[in-house]
Amino acid sequence: MPDVYLRTVMLMGTVVTIQVVGHGTDQRQAIERKETVERALGWFHQVEACCTRFDVQSEAMRLTSQVGVPVPVSAILYQAVQFALAVAEESGGAFDPTIGCAMETRGFNREYRTNRIIQTALEPGIPASYRDVRLDPERKTITLARPLILDLGAVAKGLAIDMAARELKRFEDYAIDAGGDLFVAGCSPDGAPWSVGIRHPRREDQLIDSLRVSNMAVCTSGDYERKSPTPHILDPRTGIAANDVASVTVIAPTAMAADALATAAFVLGPIDGIRLLERQGVDGLMVSPTLERYATRGLCIAPRQGDGPIAAACSR
Repeated sequence: MPDVYLRTVMLMGTVVTIQVVGHGTDQRQAIERKETVERALGWFHQVEACCTRFDVQSEAMRLTSQVGVPVPVSAILYQAVQFALAVAEESGGAFDPTIGCAMETRGFNREYRTNRIIQTALEPGIPASYRDVRLDPERKTITLARPLILDLGAVAKGLAIDMAARELKRFEDYAIDAGGDLFVAGCSPDGAPWSVGIRHPRREDQLIDSLRVSNMAVCTSGDYERKSPTPHILDPRTGIAANDVASVTVIAPTAMAADALATAAFVLGPIDGIRLLERQGVDGLMVSPTLERYATRGLCIAPRQGDGPIAAACSR
């Protein structure tokens, strides 16, 4: 069995675990491996400081008080917002990073470390949309055309995973797990591609399926993710909870893409969600509240006894 280095910490409101297989055969290599893993974890701190809406001092929240003003921002925040707007456009607004005010109003406004309530006072007016966010690619500025709160939760954690993976790329075999959102490279300790389980949306501590994955990200959005009477995935176009899907798992080259597209597909529902994933050239599995499973062409799912009807084992 090869040497395995494991590091687990609480970051961005979830448990983050990095596992590196090998590369610690002598003391010097072991020290270098440990230092590299710590730098990788540091990206979670940096991304959170830029993108969170649960800290009034974050870059993203400071934008809220500068409506109509082009604000120079860090490369991290610019990249997160730029990608979020691209997914919003591609999904026809099913994904929208300006949903922060709606989320705050519904009670998703507690900072996970202190449990302190973050309440942003915005003047009432016409609801914002992603079209109210303007980017200047030359000056790297962001302009908010109207008062709004950016919610980058569906891209920030994925971006942090991707930055950590870039830090770890010197290693061939490693895994980053941030609350079930993953990036895995090379092989697991058993020498095979990493085995990734897909949580059953209705049976706690059970899997509905599993995958063998290497050099890819796997992210899931599910209606079970937060224990709250208020659903945490809203359709930004209507302000109503998205309830046609129980879970969406996306396999993509980057965690930021997998995370954002999983959320967008969840809102769009099984048919349009699968179409979105296939247009983007990624694979995915969507499970309905009645446990019907829908998969992209590249991810054929075999029927399993007791899991409910298979409405579309392979989308065609």
